Amino acid sequence: MNTDKRYNRQIILPEIGTEGQEKLANAKVLVIGAGGLGASILPYLAAAGIGEIGIVDHDVIEISNLHRQVIYKTAAVGKSKAEEAKGMVLELNPEIKVTAFAEKLSAKNAISLFEKYDIIVDATDNISIKYLINDACLVTNKPMVYGSIFRFQGQVSIFNYQNGPTYRCLYPDEKVNALNCEEAGVIGITVGIIGMLQANEVLKMILQIGKVLNGKVLVYNILNNEQQKYDFEKSSEFEISKEDFEKKYNSSENQNAEIKFELIWNEISSDEVLFLDVRNNDESPKISLKNQIQIPLMNLEREIEKLDKNQVIYVFCQSGIRSKIAVELLQRLQFKNVKGIEGGALAMKKLLKDDKIKV
Repeated sequence: MNTDKRYNRQIILPEIGTEGQEKLANAKVLVIGAGGLGASILPYLAAAGIGEIGIVDHDVIEISNLHRQVIYKTAAVGKSKAEEAKGMVLELNPEIKVTAFAEKLSAKNAISLFEKYDIIVDATDNISIKYLINDACLVTNKPMVYGSIFRFQGQVSIFNYQNGPTYRCLYPDEKVNALNCEEAGVIGITVGIIGMLQANEVLKMILQIGKVLNGKVLVYNILNNEQQKYDFEKSSEFEISKEDFEKKYNSSENQNAEIKFELIWNEISSDEVLFLDVRNNDESPKISLKNQIQIPLMNLEREIEKLDKNQVIYVFCQSGIRSKIAVELLQRLQFKNVKGIEGGALAMKKLLKDDKIKV
């Protein structure tokens, strides 16, 4: 291994040097998500010489990913994101160790995964997973490098760093409704910029140089090139033990378990079930089933009288995020037979297009 040749342009920086390069080589970083943000984060961490990188993603590559997830080739459509990302990283830098975890992050694996790494990078677009990452970081005492995208704007921050503020200090409302990239739309440049800013925070933490975004959130808008930094403080203590974590999330995951659309084919025409679409009226793809009603999530509590508590209700949105919030709301209102449809309308439409289901 000729480290001097590979890394010499950064080693000559006084703030890094050979000592800093050794710190990078000894670092272990876990990246949750190999989508748009991950596709920007991973190459720069690997190229900088991070010694060990873990990649967690249970998804497969789709053609609609390629405009922003630029580490993947068209020929990789249908393949595992985690495995393909690992291959890309090792092609870029075969001197580092890379592990692909082609599985969904959950309460069952988060703690054991996080314990193996020094820094956890949130490269997801799922609000509930961000809370899970935050709480697992608290249990394992790991810093969380946060990134988030909404259309042409992105945010970056550091949570749980040196006993600093957490994600819950910035966003205490766990029931917030937010659109992901599939639902809100996104241009690849936005995730590219925010992902590189996240990678930058990782390197600064490892090298102990500069000022990391601890207790600060950076907001960047690519349309006007404006950025702001906002301070936020550690709020009331949120402490969670490993036992509390497992109890909270395992019970939640069991309660709010999703179901695959193909598993309820035989119920599509049944008068005993109702399909509840919680998307807004103008959203596509359009789904039309026999026993279906549309109530946008923002109106659901006001229009709850339209639903029968004794009926089996399958809830869907665009991709599965808002349906989880709707399921939780209905369960709080004593609806007992409620489940979300995994993957939402996007997954349902694929099966309908394939003529696998006749409505």
